[in-house]
Amino acid sequence: MIQRIQTIYLLIAFIIMGALPFVFPLETDPSGNKQIFAMDHTIDLVLFLGSALLSIISIFLFKNRQLQFVLGRLNIILNLILLGLFVYHSLTVSGGRALPEKGIGMFLPIFSIVFLVLANKAIKKDEDLVKSVDRLR
Repeated sequence: MIQRIQTIYLLIAFIIMGALPFVFPLETDPSGNKQIFAMDHTIDLVLFLGSALLSIISIFLFKNRQLQFVLGRLNIILNLILLGLFVYHSLTVSGGRALPEKGIGMFLPIFSIVFLVLANKAIKKDEDLVKSVDRLR
């Protein structure tokens, strides 16, 4: 059923990964005070939108809880890859450049992972409930 708590968690994860990267900068260039968003890096944009797409697809797979759970785990892995990419970008700076200041956009995958874990926990709880009812029949 679509009115479950995991739908709310997945919707929040969709908003975090689909809309907020366009609002919050990933980093700020100290020399020109230019803010760098997810749109400026193609791979970041693809990973953000891929995660948002997986979240919205998972919302509408409420009848197939196993696939919904697997897509949730895949989405968590995608967010971990994105987070690793951000760490890699922040640790590798070319020799003569000043260090860019980190923006709140770098922490968006962490917030998304939290809500995806909560959604997977609720999906697992529903699946266990259905299995226990099937045993009684």
